[in-house]
Amino acid sequence: MIFMGIDPGSVICGYGVIEKTGNSSFRVLEFGVVEAKKRFDSMPQRLSMIYEELIAVIERTLPDEISLEATFYAKNAQSLIKLSHARGVAMLAGNQRSIPVIEYSAKEVKRAVTGNGNASKEQVGFMVKSLLNIEEESTFFDATDALAVALCHGMKRSTPKKSAKSWMQFIHENPDRIKR
Repeated sequence: MIFMGIDPGSVICGYGVIEKTGNSSFRVLEFGVVEAKKRFDSMPQRLSMIYEELIAVIERTLPDEISLEATFYAKNAQSLIKLSHARGVAMLAGNQRSIPVIEYSAKEVKRAVTGNGNASKEQVGFMVKSLLNIEEESTFFDATDALAVALCHGMKRSTPKKSAKSWMQFIHENPDRIKR
């Protein structure tokens, strides 16, 4: 499966696309940022650019699912409104291509990637680089959160359901995890 993570922003929008290669291993297909503020001052133009760039990434990488970090607060109302616009554009890009869009809380993403829901941005970045064997530094930092969200979703999708009460139920619910 191919997972796309998006860290929406109206100034810089990060994205990362990974592919599941094993039970708990992933490889990077693409990551980067859309720097809308550098090209446009107008919010509608920036949102249009973000949408077009995300659609181009979707068409290049063909993700099965897209994930975003859920917003739960912002320092001021204007920031929250601008972030909400960028999130809406990111959701629309996936939805218009019939790709499921899933949201995760920041704590959930940090816990999945580092094992600690209160991890720092640097710890998350370190673990993302380690888990995905990334050596690049230049655009990586802006795409860290997007890759972390993609990893979180990929790990959640790779983890067997905990509801199995017996081995037979586990086998029935997780046929892809059985080696023959």
